Amino acid sequence: MKKTREKLEEEEIILKQYAVKSNETKGRVHDESPPIYRTQFMRDRDRIIHSTAFRRLEYKTQVFVNHEGDYYRTRLTHALEVQQIARTIAKSLSLNEILTEAISLAHDIGHTPFGHAGESMLNELMKDFGGFEHNLQGLRVVDVLEHKYPNFRGLNLLYETREGIIKHESEYDSALCVFEEFKVNKSPSLEAQVVNIADEIAYNAHDLDDGLKSGYLNIERLGKVELWKSIFSSTSSKWSNQDRIYAAIREFIKVEVNDIIENVERVLKEKKVKSLKDVYSQDILVRFSEKLEKLNSDLKGFLKNNLYNHYKVIKMQEKSKRIVESLFKIYIKNINQLPPQFINMIDEFGKERVISDYIAGMTDRFAQDEYERLFFPFTKM
Repeated sequence: MKKTREKLEEEEIILKQYAVKSNETKGRVHDESPPIYRTQFMRDRDRIIHSTAFRRLEYKTQVFVNHEGDYYRTRLTHALEVQQIARTIAKSLSLNEILTEAISLAHDIGHTPFGHAGESMLNELMKDFGGFEHNLQGLRVVDVLEHKYPNFRGLNLLYETREGIIKHESEYDSALCVFEEFKVNKSPSLEAQVVNIADEIAYNAHDLDDGLKSGYLNIERLGKVELWKSIFSSTSSKWSNQDRIYAAIREFIKVEVNDIIENVERVLKEKKVKSLKDVYSQDILVRFSEKLEKLNSDLKGFLKNNLYNHYKVIKMQEKSKRIVESLFKIYIKNINQLPPQFINMIDEFGKERVISDYIAGMTDRFAQDEYERLFFPFTKM
């Protein structure tokens, strides 16, 4: 028997009362006929996957610039890992998996090339023109910059998906609420909150993996970090070091996910959360237990000091900033070096914002090639 949208929506009766139901969405900015064989959130997820900005994540930096090695994580593989972890948590908590998946896939869609280094430089260059922040840019991408449909700008995503993008919050992201439409809720849905925490679990896990693989992290020094020490010591000493690392990374994710599921259930019961309205009116509910929060804080401190501040990573970041700064300034000097579709947006948004959009949409590789085209006299256009 084929499953229509109505049938799929009926099946959501198994979700908790505080989960977001597909037939209770606040809707889209532009009215559209509903899908026949998909829920509304399935449509959002699929639009994100088929977007240009999502595909470009394949060649955008996570920690290591893309050309450093094809086995390191990129923004795309990071998004997929966040999706997997978030869906596991959402499924266990009887939340809306598809909404969770859509927000997971879109949470980094506004990122610049070269990771946070590119973002910080672009923000500095745009300080007199509204600044730059990748959550705001992510919403701008799905609301304005994607060109897939003749009847409206952007992807015309549902309110709840868009709220999850703009209110994404982690160690390196601040939830911004500069638009009136998103100020009505104190906190976003539990599905969005799950993505926030899955993001943290994913980047800690893969930064450990990539950091050890690259040799930037020292396994002996890492062994002094309590959380890693307890997990790594539980692996068999008969295995090779690499096998133990792989096993420890898997165990790390399991420990983190299990803690979240168990702690969220406790918090929801303690706060007497019975409805979606209760979720929207509360502080953030999806969080680690106090014990694991402390252990994670120590681990993140180690990663900051030994990986993110490693001299080779710093060198890559500084080179990246110089590329972004040089591109921005040469476009400002002569805006006609931008493609026609961006030139056509200047009257509406101003040349600085349009240049920012253009650079933010670049992959690492394209930004490097563009730098060569603009500054090296014998590089082919």
